[in-house]
Amino acid sequence: MQPPSVAIAHYSGWGHTAALAEAVADGVREANASATVLAVDKMDEPAWALLDGADAIIFGSPTYMGNVSAGFQTFAEATSGRCMSGTWRDKVAAGFTNSGGKSGDKLHALMSFVVLAAQQHMHWVNLGLAPGWTSSTGSEHDLNRLAFWLGAAAQTDTDVSAEQMHGSDVLTCRHLGRRVAEVTAQLLAGRAANGGAANGGAANGGAGDRSPRGELLSSAGSAG
Repeated sequence: MQPPSVAIAHYSGWGHTAALAEAVADGVREANASATVLAVDKMDEPAWALLDGADAIIFGSPTYMGNVSAGFQTFAEATSGRCMSGTWRDKVAAGFTNSGGKSGDKLHALMSFVVLAAQQHMHWVNLGLAPGWTSSTGSEHDLNRLAFWLGAAAQTDTDVSAEQMHGSDVLTCRHLGRRVAEVTAQLLAGRAANGGAANGGAANGGAGDRSPRGELLSSAGSAG
């Protein structure tokens, strides 16, 4: 079985999110999977083909005004056709974000990623880390120092460069990449063992979909 292929689809306004995307990619490669970093404001047909062919997609965006950036939202809206056709059905998904504030309403941005993944019929992978820096003996250098569960969250002072990002946040994003690669490998191995295939059909269900009682469902779907 070939190693999982993971795409990191991100928007970066000032380079900070791009630096985190590279950290995520490093984590993916540590887990012996292939990683491709794509800037969603520079998408072309080969880039879309890479996303369509990936086993997992990790979304990334800065949090601006309590949500994903306009640049990322433009990309998300461009995926609507794939939502209806089920192109990304059963791929693995995850996400990461960065803001200038310790909170900065980053949870809202991560939830936007989750909704996008759900609309694309994908499987969401959480961060899988306990919160760090939660006691007097803790440290700002703990992994997951900002205590997020849904995805990886980073905080960067607004007057520093991408090279000066907090080391804990970089390592937390690397952990996310590694975790997604490992979960994707497990999912692919399970499918192979069961003789199954990913991307089994369009939005109304693939031709091979069955009800809980084993009845074959129509791919067309009908009202009533």
